[in-house]
Amino acid sequence: MSDRRYDAVVLGGGHHGTIIACYLARAGMSVGVFERSGRLGGGASTVNGPAVGFRMNTCAQWTRFYNHPAYKDFDLYDEGLRYVYPDENEGMVFDDGSSFIGYSASVVVDPVTGRQERSAANVARTFDQIKTFSPRDADAYLRLLDQYDRYWKRAFGEHRFSTPPPYGTPDALEALCSIPDSGMEPVHAHMSLQALAYDFFESDELRTLFMRAATTSTGCFGDDTPGLQGLAHNLPLVLSFEPAAIPVGGSQAITDALISAGRKRGVEYHTSSEVNRILVKGTRAAGIELRDGSIVEADLVVSSLGVPQTVLRLLDDVEISTRITERIRNIHYDRGQLLWANVAVHEPPEYAAAANNPGLGPQPRLYWGPKDPDHYATRYKAEIYLDGLSRRTFALTSVDTLWDPGRAPDGKHVVGVEEFAAPIRLFDRAQWADIEQRFATQLIEHWSHYAPNMTPDNVIAQRIYGPPDIFNGHPDMMEGGYSAGSTIAWQQGRYRPIPELSGYRMLLDNVYNCSSNMHSGSGIGRGSSINCWNTIAADLALPAGGHDE
Repeated sequence: MSDRRYDAVVLGGGHHGTIIACYLARAGMSVGVFERSGRLGGGASTVNGPAVGFRMNTCAQWTRFYNHPAYKDFDLYDEGLRYVYPDENEGMVFDDGSSFIGYSASVVVDPVTGRQERSAANVARTFDQIKTFSPRDADAYLRLLDQYDRYWKRAFGEHRFSTPPPYGTPDALEALCSIPDSGMEPVHAHMSLQALAYDFFESDELRTLFMRAATTSTGCFGDDTPGLQGLAHNLPLVLSFEPAAIPVGGSQAITDALISAGRKRGVEYHTSSEVNRILVKGTRAAGIELRDGSIVEADLVVSSLGVPQTVLRLLDDVEISTRITERIRNIHYDRGQLLWANVAVHEPPEYAAAANNPGLGPQPRLYWGPKDPDHYATRYKAEIYLDGLSRRTFALTSVDTLWDPGRAPDGKHVVGVEEFAAPIRLFDRAQWADIEQRFATQLIEHWSHYAPNMTPDNVIAQRIYGPPDIFNGHPDMMEGGYSAGSTIAWQQGRYRPIPELSGYRMLLDNVYNCSSNMHSGSGIGRGSSINCWNTIAADLALPAGGHDE
């Protein structure tokens, strides 16, 4: 006899699990979500730290969930999800004292719906910033913005929130390559990150920023191929085409809003409830068995756990072809490993370059590092993989408390910091402890070159997460990378995670996967869960949007 029964069970309570649970419940299903840890949200979480009175994001920092379909579908604004939208957006401070500030080309004018309008003033400000170091790149900025408006934005949205078509049928981004004035060419699908940077820009400033920002957005290094998806994702961020956005209360606010929407529709959430296996009866799943031995019956099983966990562990009673098993074990995870820091400070960084570029500092995505695209393309990764840490820091920092002061005591601030690391297996436990300590020291030492007030006296506390910490908290993030499977060209779209399982269906008639292992990859606002839901809706002949009573 089962201990309980649902129409649908969701395995894992990460952000994709909390999204798809809402859609399943909206369609009238009874839904149970089962999460092994004591909290929901996965990467979309915020906790106390790094000192008393501060709140820090543990994984996802830079989110734009207001443009995800679930934001409107479940009225997440009414569920308490609030964003602040600064005009300041993306920028970089260089080691020679120069800098670049990008301003949001479009601004959000309706926070309830996320509706945007073009800001001519911000476009002019960004153009003037680029023109100081490259008139040609400034002209390219205007041309690319026009192409983005006419082609890229729609196509990227369609690509992100749809199931990949079979080989031979162009997806929305591939279709742009047949439009002569779209700015996207077939060769871009095969270029390395370095080649793309040098193809689009002439200046060292934008070449360096493009590559460093792409490592944040895709995990790719200079000699990797990010594909059309990586290009369409990264370039609009580099040039600040879309609004910057900071969730009030941290990334946890996304999870809280989704859970609130789910509970209103009857979703039941079970934490500290690890799934041991998927129960199989013929060609269908009959439910799940939890680690404590209890049985939960279900007509539909949706896993938000990674494909290796779902197929090789939870479906180990199912006969799987050697080809599929080998390909799952061959999924590439060696990109996106992080040294992630939260730094509590008495005062925010004050950059020396602001003397010549007023307004520099509060950008929600502010990079700093050497103005050296060749070094970044050829030596950055090599140093990380050999020594665990690049000798020249290329950091991404964000002082969210300038916009969301409730996450720190009065007058104090918390800064999110991202730098990249090697896969876990390249160093042992003691070596990783040494790498994290060296990073903590080097971070402040190098930071003070750009912001002289960033001395040890200004630091209240630091909390460093290395790849081992990331993997321990998120076992689908193998090798300690944020991407749950590298988002390089051969692991995107119809090839993600492997060609045989790219359609969100997992071997049995009623088992599906909505994790970041699937298209469209990593990131809190990506489309894996809604694409999986639309697949389920098509299979069950349900309205794709579901319905509310």
